[in-house]
Amino acid sequence: MLGLAGCNDSPPAAWSGYVEIDPVRVAAPAAGRLMQLSVEKGAEVKLGQLLFVLDREAEQAVLDEAGARLRRGEAQAANLESGRRSEELAVITAQQKQAEAALLASESALRRQRKLAEQGFVSAGTLEGLLAQRDRDAAKVNELAQQLKVAQLAAREAERQAARADTDAGRAALAQAKWRLDQRSVLAPLAARVEQSYFKPGEWVPAGVPVLSLQAPAAIKARFYLPEAERPTLKLGDKVQLGCDSCGAPITATVSYLANQAEFTPPVIYNKDNRTRLVYLVEAQPAPADAARLRPGLPLDVRRAGAMP
Repeated sequence: MLGLAGCNDSPPAAWSGYVEIDPVRVAAPAAGRLMQLSVEKGAEVKLGQLLFVLDREAEQAVLDEAGARLRRGEAQAANLESGRRSEELAVITAQQKQAEAALLASESALRRQRKLAEQGFVSAGTLEGLLAQRDRDAAKVNELAQQLKVAQLAAREAERQAARADTDAGRAALAQAKWRLDQRSVLAPLAARVEQSYFKPGEWVPAGVPVLSLQAPAAIKARFYLPEAERPTLKLGDKVQLGCDSCGAPITATVSYLANQAEFTPPVIYNKDNRTRLVYLVEAQPAPADAARLRPGLPLDVRRAGAMP
């Protein structure tokens, strides 16, 4: 009788479930025409790999303009910091030497005429004219000396600060233009498998609309429904085993979510063998290596770890 009872032992009842995926939908932040689709459906991509490229002509033109504006601003700032060019300083220096020579000549003429005036050969009016000429030449020499001094100075501090502010604004504009250009080439945010592509090269892509859908192993999970009476027997972190017709050996998964609110049994899993009305949604996460054996939508039989038949 004991042997007969042992033969009649049946495996624990399984909870009905299915495989679900939380895909990563990759979109561009701005609209544009799809110029290049670098990956195909089903391909494995690495983190940072190029996925697709939108048209870039307008953004490239803005970047070139920002670069030119920055170079012009930097040149203006450097000019204000350094004073006038050497050629301009050379002109003022030459004019100063000419004025100094004229001053020497007028001083020499004034000395000669003063001696003659003492002897009564030169009138007082002539002497006054030579004195005035000497004073004009001396004033010219002083004027050119001051011009040379000013030309060697940098611009006023307020002007230099304004030029530096313009340069900083130019760098910011250049960085922004480069960022916008970079957004036209979209890279893979994670290592994953290309699950779906929604556009073909040449088509117009609206801003924020996904171009590709990526499936990462960590995004695959099992969803099943726990009868109301069994809800207290399962907690986060518990292990369950997933079984399906094509899975081969059972797959161990870790409970990652337990609903706090009951719901009616979804029609997708309701059958004559599952008449429980109120159930709780449960999600379990398999290891990435085991997740590769599961496909979205695959029906599952879920049991507690160690309870598989």
